[in-house]
Amino acid sequence: MTAHRGLTLASSVIGAVLVALDGTVLAVAQPALRLDLHASLTQVQWTSTAYLIAVASLLVFAGRLGDRYGHRRVFALGMVGFGAASAGIGVAPGIGWVIGLRILQGLFGALLQPATLGMLRAAYPPERLAMPIALRTSAIGVAAAAGPLVGGALVTPFGWRSVFFLNVVPALVMGVLAAVVREPEPAAPATRPSLDLPGASLLAAALVCLVYGLTAVADSGRPTVPAVALLGAVAIGCLFVRHERRARSPLLPADVLGRPAAGSALGLLVVVSATMMGTLFVSSYVLQDVLGLDPLRTALWALPAPVAMVLGAPVTAVLMRRYGPRCTAGMATPFLALGVLVLSRLGQGFSELWAGVGFLLVGAGFGTVMVTATAVVVQEVPVTSAGVAGGLQQTALNVGPTVGVAAAGTLMTFTEVTSGPTLAVLACVCLLGAPLALRLPTQRTPAREELATASGSSG
Repeated sequence: MTAHRGLTLASSVIGAVLVALDGTVLAVAQPALRLDLHASLTQVQWTSTAYLIAVASLLVFAGRLGDRYGHRRVFALGMVGFGAASAGIGVAPGIGWVIGLRILQGLFGALLQPATLGMLRAAYPPERLAMPIALRTSAIGVAAAAGPLVGGALVTPFGWRSVFFLNVVPALVMGVLAAVVREPEPAAPATRPSLDLPGASLLAAALVCLVYGLTAVADSGRPTVPAVALLGAVAIGCLFVRHERRARSPLLPADVLGRPAAGSALGLLVVVSATMMGTLFVSSYVLQDVLGLDPLRTALWALPAPVAMVLGAPVTAVLMRRYGPRCTAGMATPFLALGVLVLSRLGQGFSELWAGVGFLLVGAGFGTVMVTATAVVVQEVPVTSAGVAGGLQQTALNVGPTVGVAAAGTLMTFTEVTSGPTLAVLACVCLLGAPLALRLPTQRTPAREELATASGSSG
């Protein structure tokens, strides 16, 4: 059983790292891609936007597929497809092909991301989940730190296509291993969960409108476009809620939505990820356009943030075990806000030491909350809904950063491109997460199915 858990943990970590690394190295490769394919700036931006829309719209439905057919099968399909799409992008003859294949890559990315958490939930008892989730978060931090460096090291000698070939071998190897290695799985439920295709379609449409509207806020000079998209998201979202209330087998079952702690954890993830990415967006602008640093030096200035995530994630698992999720997240959220306030002083004359302190606080605070809230989401729901829970967690971590960057870009426009007021507002937004953190459980609350199992065995 230990060997099987080790393979499950390795699959979860590598899957999460590939997705995180893909996004960070692409940012470095985009200027070279634009020159090589003679693409416009808008077309290059769509290589990121199209992927984000595809991923965000399907994460919850992909999690439900894992609940129904098995997380390992869905993970295997997602990894193999992700690797194949990456290879296709590496040989794409034009920007249209790149954008189309990025959509396909996003679809397979949506399959594998919830499965990385669903597999952990199925393999580990709830009381032992915190450390595997912490190790997964540490690995994501390593990918975030290494991405710009790896991207620069590959793009300079080998060109932009090399960053996509980087994914191919590990994705195919882990996908094939997941498909052929048989591992013990929890007993299947008496009835398989319904896919709820109408609900999945409505949720996907609402998320497409939401993500497109938010990205258009930052990228489009026409306010009508994001306004129409966001209004569409609200309208379709209302239809989705109405459908879910009436559906016999809803996409979001009561054993997920009926748990206040899970809802608070998801809201907290949206708030802190919006704060984190909005802060990094503004800080990168200041470091490069105001202080005149090149991308490599910018990455080095910000390096304390991912380092704090990497080193702090295992510590968070220990803190959760000793003090519980509420205290752990409740203390970490103000640390994140304090780091943002320190970085609000970025500018001429601001020392590299204080910048390092700010980024360190931001990384430590965000990493701690991310591990804690993710553990609560995954632990609070029964194993039969672990995929949906993982999909919701990943959706929160996709929507949150999009909201943060859109809000930061809009605020910088209204404040005449000064970073201080924008980051001060983001720090206040972060503190809105404190009441959500205080709604987390003091200790882990077992899912109903586990309580029932324990009662049955004692009887």
